[in-house]
Amino acid sequence: MSPKIQLLALRGRDAQVIAQILSRQSIPCDERRSVPDLAAALSDETSAVIVTEESLEDVGGSGLMKWLQRQPAWSDLPFILLATKRVGKRPKEAAAVLERLGNVVVLERPIHSETLLRAVDSALRGRRRQWEARRHLADLKSAEERLTQLNNSLEQSIAERTSELSRANDRLTQEIAQRERAQSALVQSQKMEAVGQLTGGIAHDFNNLLTVICGNLDMIQRSVPDQRTATQAAHALQAADRAAKLTQQLLVFSRTQKLSLESIDLNALIQGMSDLIERTIGADADVELRLDPHGPWARADKNQLELAILNLAINARDAMPGGGEIVIGTTVREGSVPNVAASHFAVVSVQDTGPGIPQHLLAKVFDPFFTTKPVGKGTGLGLSQVYGIAQQSGGSVRIENVPGSGAEVSIWLPLSAAEEAPIHRDRPARPVSDGSSRTILVVEDDAGVRQFIVESLRGAGFNVAEAANGPEAIDGLDSKRPDLLLVDFAMPGMNGTDLVRTAWEIHPRLPVVMATGYADMNAVEELLPAERVLRKPFRSDELVRAISDAIAEDCDQAPAG
Repeated sequence: MSPKIQLLALRGRDAQVIAQILSRQSIPCDERRSVPDLAAALSDETSAVIVTEESLEDVGGSGLMKWLQRQPAWSDLPFILLATKRVGKRPKEAAAVLERLGNVVVLERPIHSETLLRAVDSALRGRRRQWEARRHLADLKSAEERLTQLNNSLEQSIAERTSELSRANDRLTQEIAQRERAQSALVQSQKMEAVGQLTGGIAHDFNNLLTVICGNLDMIQRSVPDQRTATQAAHALQAADRAAKLTQQLLVFSRTQKLSLESIDLNALIQGMSDLIERTIGADADVELRLDPHGPWARADKNQLELAILNLAINARDAMPGGGEIVIGTTVREGSVPNVAASHFAVVSVQDTGPGIPQHLLAKVFDPFFTTKPVGKGTGLGLSQVYGIAQQSGGSVRIENVPGSGAEVSIWLPLSAAEEAPIHRDRPARPVSDGSSRTILVVEDDAGVRQFIVESLRGAGFNVAEAANGPEAIDGLDSKRPDLLLVDFAMPGMNGTDLVRTAWEIHPRLPVVMATGYADMNAVEELLPAERVLRKPFRSDELVRAISDAIAEDCDQAPAG
């Protein structure tokens, strides 16, 4: 406890000098103007009193003595009396005052500042011991009261203790159950992660097959003179495109990369994934699309947003075990999102006709691993992923719930202008700046894909050299002197990124386009810009456009002369 010293010195500069001496030692004091003022300021928390002898001449009828008489048993407030040096004995009246003050240290003036400080320090130590005694007395009294209460209500205390132990046992049982559920959720999450890794692993081979199928069907459709055969090839190509799209949508489950924000037509996005939603939901629920005719655009990550919508649709289906209706809609709403200045947002909503979410669970639905589904039916990560995707996109997630009448979960995203959309895939290829023949070194371990790429590029007028792996491509860099390197990402021995780094050590300005069928491409995106990455499956025109753009860009950046 900080010192609380009261100072009474009514004559001359005594009060000012004493206060200065104490302040140099960081000991605060309160100056008083009279004995009644001093008496009114005293309390059990007062540390000590410094008073000059002449200031106590009128102490007899003041409240000071009454306060001292009312002190509790533990208290004996210390006084430091600064007395005038006397010749002979102190008068009886002055001696009586000192007797009534009780715990008094008399210092005859003039005194040295160190003497005063030592006296103050001694008084403060003594007062602290008194406070310590007060605390011990209070503890003893409290302990005595508790013991008395315990003796008077022993049976009640035993019952309360038994009840407390019972509650503790219940809490322990609940914690064990929660831990078991968390362990089950972790196992399920690990299973999903393994499935995602497996999906990403087989994606390369499957996309290679689709590349060969789509590419050759495209070339057949373009070159065959028979209209009937061309129509059949077009139908087969449409089916192959659907298979490629389905593969990309399934690969969303294995994505762990950072969000790639772009301008997205929400209506087109939902219409494009409607087949996947209907197949995933099954026949137990009807899916209805209520899309804003004005077609809101939002800034988000396309694949992650697809994952979020699919998660919400699955949750809506699971909320209606007896069947029902799922309504997926788009609109523009006015509102506010924390830390976002915008007031209008593009909204995607998923509504069900189930029983709704109980009110006491609304605050928990976005918590990771929280789920109301049976073990093995859900990980509790779906809504937390939706929430994270929305937040990283600069938006939010809201739930409008009427128990017994269904729930609507809406994803609020920043509005985006339609003209910010990526350029359409069918735009023509940029012509090569100087129009001369260029040599492309194609590095692809799959023979079917490599053959399709080589034929497509040769048909477009390029000189093409080929290699089946990284070491073979490195050996041919000097002899074949390519103008551009087209390399597959996943190859045995040396993958595409390792090959590109090695090639750049030999030819630092060699343009590169990388073809890949993987979903998570952090390693590629750290090495090459997105426009230099060609996603499998692709068609001939996409291949030629990517190669031409890369060569033209390299020509634009080449130093003059």
